[in-house]
Amino acid sequence: MNIKSNFLDKLIVGIVFLLIVVFLIVVSYTTYATKRTLVQEKQDILANEAQLLSQQTIVSYISGNMELDYLQIKLDEFEDTLKTKAWYCDEVGRIIAVSYPKNYDKLPDYIYQLDDDLSLRTGFTMTGNFYKAFDNTMISVGIPILVNDRRKGFLVLHTSLTELDTTQKDILEILYMPFVVMIFVVVLILFYMSGSILRPISKISATAREYAKGNFDATTGVHRKDEIGELSDSLEYMAAELSKLDVYRKNFIANISHDFRSPLTSIKGYILAMLDGTIPPEKYNRYLGVVLNEANRLTKLTEGILELNDFDTKGPILQMSDFDVVDVIRLTRNTVEMLCDKKNIDLRINSTANNTIVRADRMKIGQVIYNLIDNAIKFSPQNGTITASVTNKNDKVFVSIKDEGPGIPKEKVNKVFDRFYKVDKSRGKDKKGSGLGLTITKEIIKAHGENIDLISTEGAGSEFIFSLPLSPKE
Repeated sequence: MNIKSNFLDKLIVGIVFLLIVVFLIVVSYTTYATKRTLVQEKQDILANEAQLLSQQTIVSYISGNMELDYLQIKLDEFEDTLKTKAWYCDEVGRIIAVSYPKNYDKLPDYIYQLDDDLSLRTGFTMTGNFYKAFDNTMISVGIPILVNDRRKGFLVLHTSLTELDTTQKDILEILYMPFVVMIFVVVLILFYMSGSILRPISKISATAREYAKGNFDATTGVHRKDEIGELSDSLEYMAAELSKLDVYRKNFIANISHDFRSPLTSIKGYILAMLDGTIPPEKYNRYLGVVLNEANRLTKLTEGILELNDFDTKGPILQMSDFDVVDVIRLTRNTVEMLCDKKNIDLRINSTANNTIVRADRMKIGQVIYNLIDNAIKFSPQNGTITASVTNKNDKVFVSIKDEGPGIPKEKVNKVFDRFYKVDKSRGKDKKGSGLGLTITKEIIKAHGENIDLISTEGAGSEFIFSLPLSPKE
């Protein structure tokens, strides 16, 4: 389960790290934005409170309707109620009264002593310790006091950021819980992924290692209708194909060993018999002819293997031309005439086609027709008949080679085109066949983009039918 531990650990660490980074970014921005918003809101509130305090209290004092002691009481009450300190200055900037003056170590006589540039005409807002007047950070708002549109003084309110910091902290604490929940949900999802995704992948990986060892019978055990299921099915399909290839390789080695060993044994046996005198000199010609035939058989077998190897690597190289397929059949009949005479076989040509001019590789098609007729001769009985028929259908020419041989069992019909396959496992009937002729025949027809089929019934003979395209010039 290395894939699970390694991949899942990295996935969890990566996602959690990403979430933490995102959370820190969100917290940083939220902290900045929240503080800025709270400060702005508090400044607006202080400005409104300053206007109310100015109109309801300070103006009464300026108008002579309130004593300074009562004004002091009002300012103290204001600070108690709103947790906001109040400073009242007259029109020249002299500090007249402040809420709870005993809380200050030292106050200047004039507010201008704190800053000459302090604007008392239009008002101001600032955040800080107000020129070191306070030990902690304050929000300060100053507004002019107007009576009959004339400036009669100045009111400055100060409130601590502690309350805002508490509010900000509460907001951040609200963010912590969703973050913890999100981490918990992500971990649950990752464990679900481990069960539904990583575990099947681990099984697939283990099965792939079994395939690498040559155990193509192993299965993934994954049955799903998604991409992982498709991957599993593809892997098992690949294993099945590799298994077939392995069987083919073993059969190939066994077949080629058998086909090479038989003629080599004959050649070696006859030559040794000549050398030790078992075969007298007067019979040399006869047995040298046998040796030559066996050597020709080896040559034919080697050429067939090389030709199939070329087909596997680059496919048959076709030299396309227009020709009459019936002429090729006639030429082939002339070539095999002696073979037919030995078994008294009647090779007939029956053409009912209106047009027999095809577009194909003449030499390769000649090889196909020769292989099929030669195969028919091998399995035809004495005094039998082989019929080569040519017919038309649509834009195709169909060529049929039919014999009266023993036929092929139904379960073996689909195997006759396999390499080195012979219906007679003992090879007793045909010692000269290489088992490659029909394979080469099928490869040539397939290279032309056409098909070849076999119809066979035990006791009634076999019929091979292949198609070729009509010449476009016709």
